[in-house]
Amino acid sequence: MKTLLKSVLLGSALSSAVFAVSAADVKNNTNEIQLTQKWDKTFKLSDKVNHSKVTFKTRFGTTIAADMYVPKSATGKLAAIAVSGPFGAVKEQASGLYAQTMAERGYLTIAFDPSFTGESSGTPRYMASPDINTEDFQAAVDFLSNLDNVDKERIGIIGICGWGGIALKTAAVDTRIKATVASTMYDMSRVIRNGYNDSEDSKQQRHEKLSAMNDQRTRDFAAGSYDRDGGLPDTLPEGAPQFVVDYYNYYKKTRGYHERSVNSNGGWAKVSALSFMNTHLLSTIDEIESPVMLVHGEKAHSRYFSETAFKSLKGDNKSLVIVPGASHTDLYDQTDIIPFNKIDDFFSKYLAK
Repeated sequence: MKTLLKSVLLGSALSSAVFAVSAADVKNNTNEIQLTQKWDKTFKLSDKVNHSKVTFKTRFGTTIAADMYVPKSATGKLAAIAVSGPFGAVKEQASGLYAQTMAERGYLTIAFDPSFTGESSGTPRYMASPDINTEDFQAAVDFLSNLDNVDKERIGIIGICGWGGIALKTAAVDTRIKATVASTMYDMSRVIRNGYNDSEDSKQQRHEKLSAMNDQRTRDFAAGSYDRDGGLPDTLPEGAPQFVVDYYNYYKKTRGYHERSVNSNGGWAKVSALSFMNTHLLSTIDEIESPVMLVHGEKAHSRYFSETAFKSLKGDNKSLVIVPGASHTDLYDQTDIIPFNKIDDFFSKYLAK
């Protein structure tokens, strides 16, 4: 188990199986993407919303695929919310559920796949980047700001799990974002650099990680493909810690499995974590002037990320909501546990006309 835990990258436990990102893997190798039109979500379509597929460009040239949810009763210009996460998930999973639920409550929402994942474009596949992923959120704000039925002065974002940290990073740089919710948040730069609970927080341990990933770059170049690691194993290891069991029960079971999800399948490219090693996602969140709500489960293994971030936030428009008895993954899809009423109250207050 020590090896398994050491190999935890972008929000889920890595298996020992190795996959490769090859030409055959790359469906979206240009900006001409193909969108699935069938309803293939892990949740049911609500009869209170209209759903459609949309796309928009980032300043790095990738095309982002998103699901848009509009309340059927909508009139005039609406407040809007962009949603993404968890890291390694796709819009058909938790982010889509959050987006649809908030649309039921009167917001125009989009849930999007980050660059290099899901139905969005970008090659090589299964890569992550602090800068590019922040741009993904900003491009979502670009898109929403230019819709005729959106009030561009009333745009918020929701980031789930690893995308909670990205949401905070984006809120620190994008003044168009009027309110931010980070749910069951991970600081991906911290966990990749320092390990869980900062158990690998030493220069030597970071050097070893960097050496391993740079050696992997050499092998990948020679092979002409990118080895992958990070999807959960098909069989849960004996003695796995509870948080790994929780991830398994979401990503590998009918409850949350999706064929395009990184965490449900072969995982990220091994070298994808490199740029997080010398990036501190939350280094400037003390400069966020807009409202922020952090939501975390009382029993979540990741709770310390939100508690630390909350201490860095400044102003009287910041809040930390601890959900009694909830685990990390409970806040992915357990609608009787996710505090949607509090999230709605937060956005209603700060995205008001």
